[in-house]
Amino acid sequence: MSDFTNSMALSASGMKAQSMRLRHTSENIANADTPGYHRKTTSFQEVVEGGETTGRVQLGPVQLDRRELTRIYDPGHPMADESGYYDGSNVDLVVEIADAREAQRSYEANLRMFDQARQMSSSLLDLLRR
Repeated sequence: MSDFTNSMALSASGMKAQSMRLRHTSENIANADTPGYHRKTTSFQEVVEGGETTGRVQLGPVQLDRRELTRIYDPGHPMADESGYYDGSNVDLVVEIADAREAQRSYEANLRMFDQARQMSSSLLDLLRR
C-alpha cells in the first residue's frame, strides 16, 4: 500500500505546484496593463527530506523577470515623463496564456495519476477483503 500512497503524494505535490504556478500566471495576466509591473516567474524544486530526494516537487522562490519594461508613449498619462513616455509592464500575454495552458494540462495529468492510484488501491482493498 505504501507504493500507492507514495504515488498519490507525488501527484498531489505536482497538483499543488501547478496550481501555484497557475496563480502566478493569472496575476501576471491581471497586471499586464499595470505600469511598472514586472512579470513573476517560478521554477520547480525537488523536495528533500533527511538529505534524500523524495520525488515530490514544490514551487521554488518567486522571481521577477528582469527584462526591460515596455516604454509607452502617452503624453496625457499621469505617469508620463517630460518626453511623454512611461514604463509599462514586461508581461507578454501570449507567453502567459501558453504557460497557463501548460500548467492546466500538467495539473490534469497529475489529477488523472492520483485518481488512477486511488482506484487501484481501492480495488486492491476490495480483493483483500474477499
